[in-house]
Amino acid sequence: MRRPSAMSEQLPVVVIGAGPAGLAAAAHLLERGVEPLVLETGPTAAAAVREWAHVRLFSPWSEVTDPAAEKLLAPTGWTKPDAATYPSGGDWAEQYLQPLADVLGDRVRYHATVTGVSRTGRDRVVDADRESRPFVLHFTTADGREERIFARAVIDASGTWTTPGPAGADGLPALGERAVAGRVAYRVPDLKDPAVRSRYAGKRTAVIGSGASAFTALATLADVAKDEPGTHAVWVLRRGIGGSTFGGGEADQLPARGALGLAAKAAVDNGNADAVTGFRTEAIERAADGRLILVGEDGRRLDPVDEVIVLTGFRPDLSFLSEIRLRLDERLQAPIELAPLIDPNQHSCGTVYPHGHRELSHPEQGIYLVGMKSYGRAPTFLAMTGYEQVRSVTAAIAGDLESADRVELTLPETGVCGGAGLDDPAAAQSDGGGCCAPAPQLVQIGIGAPTTAGVTEDSSSGGC
Repeated sequence: MRRPSAMSEQLPVVVIGAGPAGLAAAAHLLERGVEPLVLETGPTAAAAVREWAHVRLFSPWSEVTDPAAEKLLAPTGWTKPDAATYPSGGDWAEQYLQPLADVLGDRVRYHATVTGVSRTGRDRVVDADRESRPFVLHFTTADGREERIFARAVIDASGTWTTPGPAGADGLPALGERAVAGRVAYRVPDLKDPAVRSRYAGKRTAVIGSGASAFTALATLADVAKDEPGTHAVWVLRRGIGGSTFGGGEADQLPARGALGLAAKAAVDNGNADAVTGFRTEAIERAADGRLILVGEDGRRLDPVDEVIVLTGFRPDLSFLSEIRLRLDERLQAPIELAPLIDPNQHSCGTVYPHGHRELSHPEQGIYLVGMKSYGRAPTFLAMTGYEQVRSVTAAIAGDLESADRVELTLPETGVCGGAGLDDPAAAQSDGGGCCAPAPQLVQIGIGAPTTAGVTEDSSSGGC
């Protein structure tokens, strides 16, 4: 493409990622008469979602489709699935996201991996004439060729799926973690797949993490244990066990999300899983028989396991944005105005205050991080959040600030409070306060709880 000399409304708005937020952004742009171009690294729409096709969402269909996208799909004869049912990732991709991408047609380019974003002819240091310059994006294609595209604005909806957190409690891979990579998984395994099931059936598996993904892994491993004797999980928690450890349960305004926590609790209470608390992984070593030993920062060594599933959250890939002037929170790597609203270190009941283009803006005008990527390392993202984000952002790009500023977002509460972790005694002794009931009491967990684990009262849910 020829290099444009100045910003032009004839240039497209480039959307990075053909997932739920990215495709919704494209639909909103079209609704406003703005031409989008979606660059997707995978071979199909929702490539990341398809990698967890076996996992059921805890939000029903009524909360995972976007209004502008529905309007775009309507002329094709598309019928929205039963609003009260819960799709799997595969259902979401096949019944909604891929049809939406198909409607967008050539506006979605597959096998297009963005490698860099900048201002045309201006690196991040240069101020002169910066805002009048279009954005330029470099990307690679399936055959390895490098191409570029120019844009009037950029919406980065690339998510965080490709950059999962490691086992190491300090945010770095535990010593030895890379060496045993073949025995470590960073996603919820599909235990209905015979090949995957054989990897865990009859085996002892460590599950590191405290969120919904860990709950899912524990529950599915417990199901395998019903048919495969010897299948057992060791649930490794960096924090103590408190009333909020297993989520909001029946108090959660998303019943399916609450049920996940109850299923994890049942796995522990029924003896299908042991819980190890206050354990911060420092190293993974091989035992004499080839099994794996998790070593904690405090010197504790867990009994050997056959497999490890690390579900410690995700983090954004910011490498291709190095020439863009972003303003990110130093802890969450989220836009600095949004970070205080979603920070899991702060007391929260799982709700997020209304936010839109202003909270998502950066010193570099015209670029927005939306969807899961906008949350950085925070774990509390819901699809409806992303849809409201892109509605506001696309209105701002189109120049309709009145609509862009009219942000209304009400998210279901988890029924539990967030807070500081095990290393914060003051938070652990807090009475909860704020929007929640008094701090949850200690949960006495069931069979197999190691007597050496430090079980403390803790009001942290670690996200929702």
